[in-house]
Amino acid sequence: MTLVALLVATAAAFAITERLKLTKSALMPGTKVSRAFSPTCSCARGHANIRIVLRRADTITVTVIDAHEQEVVALADGRYPRGEAKFRWDGLTAVHERAPDGAYRVKVHLARQHQTIVLPNTIRLDTQPPQVVSVQQNREIFSPDGDKQSDFVRFRYTLSKPGHIALFLGGRRVLYTHAHPQKGTVTWKGIGRHGLLRPGRYTLEIGAVDLAGNRTPVDGRWRVHVRLRYIALARGRIVAAAGKRFEIGISTDARRYHWKLGARKGVAGGPVLRVTAPTKPGRYTLTVGELGHVDHARVVVEK
Repeated sequence: MTLVALLVATAAAFAITERLKLTKSALMPGTKVSRAFSPTCSCARGHANIRIVLRRADTITVTVIDAHEQEVVALADGRYPRGEAKFRWDGLTAVHERAPDGAYRVKVHLARQHQTIVLPNTIRLDTQPPQVVSVQQNREIFSPDGDKQSDFVRFRYTLSKPGHIALFLGGRRVLYTHAHPQKGTVTWKGIGRHGLLRPGRYTLEIGAVDLAGNRTPVDGRWRVHVRLRYIALARGRIVAAAGKRFEIGISTDARRYHWKLGARKGVAGGPVLRVTAPTKPGRYTLTVGELGHVDHARVVVEK
């Protein structure tokens, strides 16, 4: 009898196990849960979104639980039709206090189907803004003229947590990265809100936006100084003797540039331009340029 009973019990257990394997989950594919949010960011990520898809209509209870599986707050308790159901958590507990930063999950109880499902998706509540730990730049002076010679400045950064880099000029954002590594590099090519900037010195501010939407405060941004230059003559006025050779300094990283003085023109290279003045006294304009960027100097030719 003992052997028979054991065989019967084993067969029954096997049947139950196989039946459980064939039982479909009360939730269909399509679950989506916010990975991180910040109730204090005053942004689109100020709450967590939860989306589930019910296989059939049911009375459900949706609660948020903490890392110790303790219930934090109930988001819903009622009957929902088959299909998509959406919920939102604003970060508050059942007693309307802000929940502490940490990892949370969502539990769904379906009364009719007698199922309780804890979604595997983790929601991270995070109210701490990212800090810029360090920034290093590869150059201070650059020339974004497209000649492949020092066309950009690159910043190597480290953040206190993963985040998108935001670059500000004059308080306005001029660059925002799509990637969000904690350590990385970002390249700036001298582009402002209205296009390529004019030559000059600029102060940039580097901040970050983390995955929960928290932003580096203004006073926490890292400030860097850069100088944009294209091609420039060392002086704006030159006095030269008629028919005599004179020279002037050229500030550029271009290997070759064009020049024009009166009826004469040519191509030169290097930091010093040597040109012969016209034989006729008068006032002329010396023009130098490369890749659409030009500078001028007045040349006074005397006897």
